[in-house]
Amino acid sequence: MTRSTFATIAATAWLLTAAGCASVAPIAAPPQAVEVPAQWGAGIDATAATPGPLAQWWQRFGDAQLSRLVERALQANTSVNSAQAALRQARALRDVTAAGLLPTLGASASARRIRTGSGSTTSTVNSFLAGLDASWELDVFGGQRSALQADEASALASAANLGDVQVSVAAEVALDYIALRNAQALLAIARENLASQRETLQITQWRLQAGLVTSLDVEQARTSAEQTAALLPALQKTADQTSHALSVLVGQAPSALSAELAATSPVPAAPDDLALAFPAETLRQRADVRAAEFEWSAARARVSQAEAARWPSFSLGGSLGLVSLTLGSLVDGSSLVSSVLGSVSGSLFDGGAARAQVGAQQAALEQSLQDYRSVVLVALRDVEDALVALRSDRERLAHLKGAADAATNAATLARQQYASGLVDFQTVLQTQRTQIGAQGEVASASADISSDHVRLYKALGGGWTPDGESAAVAATQATVRQATSSAAH
Repeated sequence: MTRSTFATIAATAWLLTAAGCASVAPIAAPPQAVEVPAQWGAGIDATAATPGPLAQWWQRFGDAQLSRLVERALQANTSVNSAQAALRQARALRDVTAAGLLPTLGASASARRIRTGSGSTTSTVNSFLAGLDASWELDVFGGQRSALQADEASALASAANLGDVQVSVAAEVALDYIALRNAQALLAIARENLASQRETLQITQWRLQAGLVTSLDVEQARTSAEQTAALLPALQKTADQTSHALSVLVGQAPSALSAELAATSPVPAAPDDLALAFPAETLRQRADVRAAEFEWSAARARVSQAEAARWPSFSLGGSLGLVSLTLGSLVDGSSLVSSVLGSVSGSLFDGGAARAQVGAQQAALEQSLQDYRSVVLVALRDVEDALVALRSDRERLAHLKGAADAATNAATLARQQYASGLVDFQTVLQTQRTQIGAQGEVASASADISSDHVRLYKALGGGWTPDGESAAVAATQATVRQATSSAAH
């Protein structure tokens, strides 16, 4: 091999491996599209304490069965699995784009035998070929780097979307579980009151036999008992259907959890010592806000990619091969063939298509910015609504408990006085209905407070861990560095 040939090959290799030096710009953050308040407007002091971790907020309820159901749903829920597949796809597409920044190298070998003539004038010629081909499209104007940045941001958005699905699934499991336990609590209240009403009916029948009341009182007592009994199937239906919903959420058949959830358990209650983060910190830990940020970054990178596509493209290519008429002389230095090729191409006239493409991507960027603003506003509203609901339901529960205690005392007194003939039966019926309603309202209000906590945890961005984002960015950069190092050696 001559020195000039070697120099040509070395120069080609250096140019091709220089692709690894191309750097990817850091992912940009969108401009502040919404003025974020310093603290929440629901009368909550966010500086009172340091906010605790919310990645597994369901454990704060102290209900082992609830924790197991949430963990199972995060592992087997179909929406979670679908989002995980979408994330794997986005990362694979990002890796494809990252590979486009590097040179491509191919190898080929062939053997050919040609026979000409016929009879005694036949001649045969053999040829053998082995070679390497390399090519690289120079990213002079940064179009490929912008494409990689867009795909990287899209992959991070997919990771955040997965987190958003996890947040929603965890909250849905908790809300359905609270609804199930509330239905069971209402069933227990209805059964207890039904037993009391049947006892009253028995007393009324005895008083009828003694000639102290008329049949009207007996029929009214029977009507009240039957109306309460009619509540039991409806409440049981609600409990069964909620159990079916929980089974589907954990990726199983509707009746899979029926036996497991049949035993009555109290409605889980969260402690009241939740310390809130500042609004800006809350937005940073919300998965949907993160996803909207990355979508904006991807749209911004696609604008740069479209602008780079308006300029000419440059590429380098090279080949190194061995050509010989015999297989034995293929490795002889005289059979070496090498070449270097440089090319440039660009559009002279496209009717304004490239400029229009830039305009389309700029419009998409503006759309993504407005989408981001909408997500931020909804996130702030979710937290404020959850705080208002929690405060209101706590006050409501305090009054309902007082009303329920009074209604229970009134119903007890009415039955005692009726048995002594001091009040008529209408008083008994009215106090019993009031007692049933008050007890049911207390149970439902308690469940509402637990549900308010779930919605607050969800609004605060609890239920996912955003730690994988920086790791994803580092993985992309490591892919480029590793490929560069391999090409250089």
